Amino acid sequence: MPADAKDDQTLAEQGQHVAQNMAEVFDISGQIWQKFLEAQMQEGAPRHIDPLNTFPTFAELYRQIWDNPKQVADKTLEYWSAQSALWQHSMLRWLGAKDVPEKIDLPHMMKADKRFAHKDWSENAVFDYLKQSYLLTSGFVQDTVGTVGEMSPKERKKATFYTRQFAEAMNPANFFALNPEVLEATLNEKGDNLVRGLRMMLEDLERGKGKLLIRQTDMDAFEVGRNTAVSPGSVIWQNQILQLIQYAPTTEQVRAKPLLIVPPWINKFYVLDLNPKKSLVKWLTEQGHTVFMISWVNPDERHGGETWDSYMFNGMSAAIDEALRETGQESLNIASYCVGGTLAGTMLAYMGKTGDKRVASATFFTAQLDFEDAGELQILVDEQTIGLIDEDMHKGYMPADKMAQAFNMLRANDLIWGYVVSNYMLGKEPFPFDLLYWNADSTAMPAKVHGFYLQQFYVRNALAQGAFSVRGVPVTLSDIKGPVYHVATREDHIAPAASVYRGAKEMTGADLRFVLSGSGHIAGVVNPPALGKYQFWTNPDMSGAELDNWLPAAEETPGSWWVDWDAWLGKHSGGMVPAREPGAVHGVVEPAPGSYVKHRFDKADDEAAGGRVEAGAEVGAEIKPAAKPEVKAEAKPAAKPAAKPDAKAAKPGPKSAARSAAGTVRARRGAKAPDKDQ
Repeated sequence: MPADAKDDQTLAEQGQHVAQNMAEVFDISGQIWQKFLEAQMQEGAPRHIDPLNTFPTFAELYRQIWDNPKQVADKTLEYWSAQSALWQHSMLRWLGAKDVPEKIDLPHMMKADKRFAHKDWSENAVFDYLKQSYLLTSGFVQDTVGTVGEMSPKERKKATFYTRQFAEAMNPANFFALNPEVLEATLNEKGDNLVRGLRMMLEDLERGKGKLLIRQTDMDAFEVGRNTAVSPGSVIWQNQILQLIQYAPTTEQVRAKPLLIVPPWINKFYVLDLNPKKSLVKWLTEQGHTVFMISWVNPDERHGGETWDSYMFNGMSAAIDEALRETGQESLNIASYCVGGTLAGTMLAYMGKTGDKRVASATFFTAQLDFEDAGELQILVDEQTIGLIDEDMHKGYMPADKMAQAFNMLRANDLIWGYVVSNYMLGKEPFPFDLLYWNADSTAMPAKVHGFYLQQFYVRNALAQGAFSVRGVPVTLSDIKGPVYHVATREDHIAPAASVYRGAKEMTGADLRFVLSGSGHIAGVVNPPALGKYQFWTNPDMSGAELDNWLPAAEETPGSWWVDWDAWLGKHSGGMVPAREPGAVHGVVEPAPGSYVKHRFDKADDEAAGGRVEAGAEVGAEIKPAAKPEVKAEAKPAAKPAAKPDAKAAKPGPKSAARSAAGTVRARRGAKAPDKDQ
């Protein structure tokens, strides 16, 4: 066959390939729109045109713009001067002029994110100008919004936050026709990338039941209990809101006083047990601690009646009792994380006020207790938005996807737009990453618990303001007694270090050690010593009013704070005793990590594994613990303070709900991920 004919055939085949892909693009796009519209029709028309209550904020911003014409005019002239310099620089580069620097230093120019990494964003004069112009414009807009006129700090933060959201959404990399990397991939792959990307979008839409749940990792690469949350142990007790896990010892002897970890219920506990190399749980058992973990239920309609009090007493207090009964101790150590720390703070203040001695020491990981300036999440919360959130929780719980959206908005470039480009335009499967799998494994929130948390802490800041009561007993942070180890992380965007410091400083009745760790909310906490990463700062002098006053005199230590914490914890953990097998007293309900943690909001009900619940058994049916193993001689029932009723004799009710009988438990179905190797 002549060469020209072969070329024609090749071009014809390529054209057919492109045509088939474009037809498939249109077909999948139609399915996406159909799925989206079906979900919108089912949900009905939006009840509110401004659910985030941004209209008053931007009305005030526009008023400031009108009232400060000179300031706006100066900013405008400065912007156009910078644009003129940028245009001149870009034209000289385009014309091939010599000695033209690759970069130009202009005021308020934003830093380019990783979506601008493709060479054409720098080497192609057109795309380089498009990138630079966007970064310049975005910087000037955000600077103007952040400085014009006089606005209250809260309204200013809200205006700058939503302006940043708009600017990040308008990034030219987010648009097919303006992204050279996407255009190049589409040309080279003849549209295959678009087909793959739209298929992923359709799958994500189906997984979110009509709402787009952008995958951030390979969702089939991990499974709780198979290759994440794998530390050996047993669920030894459970009730309607939690399972109590006791982890197996890895040393022949252990510290006498156990450690109970109270994780947040906004996320799942296994961020502290992601894998053996990064597991805080595993590391603690290797240091000789008997570790208990609360695994909160992923709530649904049945948990609509749960309250902050029930999470305190049927949750944390009940877990304390059962851990003490299992180990034969009179007191234990507590470690709490994020909102689990807020719960622990209120519980410990109540215990301090009422003389309850069951906690020997308390540790807080990035836990806010003073919410005066509580970071960007506070922007999403005010009296009006709480009212709208209450409407969203009409079924008795806040859907898991709502909280996931809020957290993703805090880092939209990394957690939203980067994946929109990579997944849906470039058609790339996300890289398997256990931390992002955990991040996507979102939880719902009981309506009354979540509403109370937002109103009493984010809006009223009641605990720090001395306006908080537990069962009619007024409590403050100064009521927290005993040894406290308080960790903040320097780059935390959820619990800002300055806010955590203020809460710690108000614990005037405690023997406090405050530690500032490098990195952020997750990496600054989950930082095994073996990795040799980051650093931490210590300073016993808490007289400084703010963190900025405390930090200059602080001593910096390279590496993880875990070693420092273990040395501190050892002083409050008693002597050594023979290692304890999980469930020696209570018996075993099911192996760790339990069934509560396996329930996923994005899995169909028929995919639920149900933990140890037999097939066909009703969710919520009573089950009994497995037969108790032989009780070791050293495992004796805990001696209870005389003022407290015996756990076995307690009857259901507000004063004794924390002491549910150990043999009666509620079963909750869990969700099983596809059985696929990583």
